[in-house]
Amino acid sequence: MGGRYLNTLYLTTPGARAHRERETVLVDRRLEDGQTEKLGQFPIHMLESIICMGKVSMSPKLMDLCAQRGVSVAYFDPYGRFLARVEGPVSGNILLRKEQYRVSEDPLRALQFAKAFIGAKIRNTRSVLQRHLRNYSDCDGREDIDFAVRRLAVLLEKAGSAESVDSLRGLEGQAADEYFARFNFLIKSTEKDFVFQGRSRRPPLDRINAMLSFVYTLLTHDIRSSLEGVGLDPQCGFMHQDRPGRPALALDLLEEFRAPVADRLVLSLVNLGQIDAGDFDVQPGGAVLLGEKNRNVILTEWQKRKQAEIIHPFLEESMPLGVLFHLQALLLARTLRGDMEYYPAFIVK
Repeated sequence: MGGRYLNTLYLTTPGARAHRERETVLVDRRLEDGQTEKLGQFPIHMLESIICMGKVSMSPKLMDLCAQRGVSVAYFDPYGRFLARVEGPVSGNILLRKEQYRVSEDPLRALQFAKAFIGAKIRNTRSVLQRHLRNYSDCDGREDIDFAVRRLAVLLEKAGSAESVDSLRGLEGQAADEYFARFNFLIKSTEKDFVFQGRSRRPPLDRINAMLSFVYTLLTHDIRSSLEGVGLDPQCGFMHQDRPGRPALALDLLEEFRAPVADRLVLSLVNLGQIDAGDFDVQPGGAVLLGEKNRNVILTEWQKRKQAEIIHPFLEESMPLGVLFHLQALLLARTLRGDMEYYPAFIVK
């Protein structure tokens, strides 16, 4: 069915149907033999929102009850793309967004959120390197990777005491340089074409960069949808500068997930031999683009990865990875509303 986290009900099981039964939400589904299977029942007063993902449905009577009780309903397609948000006459979205805009214009308050995003990013990149050292005790570049782990610890401490968003960006850049300087050691494939020569963007200049850029785009897409689903403006960020059409807040939140979600997916695909080195378009100017076959492989594995169960480090509950982005967006919204003292960024253990 999905589950209930932070007073949000997630309907993710294909064929799930939500109905009103007095003052509760009853969730069931029709089985192939015509029988009805009950999936769960939740008192409406315990819910703040309902997330419907994929081929699920909700009765008009339940939608009426949600509108009366101030429970918002957000719809997403099976790939996590935001479709619509339904609310009753009284909505807290405008108050939430006005507070988001106020924070973005306040350098000190914006800095606290930026520290949470970047602190988590540095911790998570450090964890990816440490995980590699644990898994491969005799790996190439062990001393170099170990040096980077120590260096990232120093940069993490400096980031915690940064006095401006600009100085924090500088420390984030240094941390990224340390991490990506060792990234090639994490690639176990013997394919000579899978050599990482440093981070390159617009355009990516090697196969690893082409994959990283593509997965970052997929992840940003899901994060943006999650922010829209809780009523936040994905274009108004606290660290990335505002530009027309740029999802600055989604890019802020992306920092937490780059290494533990996107980078690890790319490394897994390459190290397990799931990517065809020949299915890339190497252009005359040096740009390297994914071929159709590899794009489909990544899209398929991305959807599988989002179904994998993880333990949320803050809530200490098991949930699908795909729900994680929605929960972090919800935690961010709650912090902005003043319901929480600080934003608990996602940090892998």
